Amino acid sequence: MKAIWGNQILADSDKTIIIENNHYFPSSSLNIQHFKKSDSTTICPWKGTASYYNILVNGKENIDAVG
Repeated sequence: MKAIWGNQILADSDKTIIIENNHYFPSSSLNIQHFKKSDSTTICPWKGTASYYNILVNGKENIDAVG
């Protein structure tokens, strides 16, 4: 499974975890140079507090795209 945005591979792994039809990638599979920590958080009753990251590719930013 690959996560791609702006023609760049953000993550690539055969070991994603699927929860509610969403693929979660192991942190070791991320191309971390494309991720910037966001100040945003949300709270889920069963998953707890989620932190977010902005995606940065070729000068374009996708705010809070990764949680």
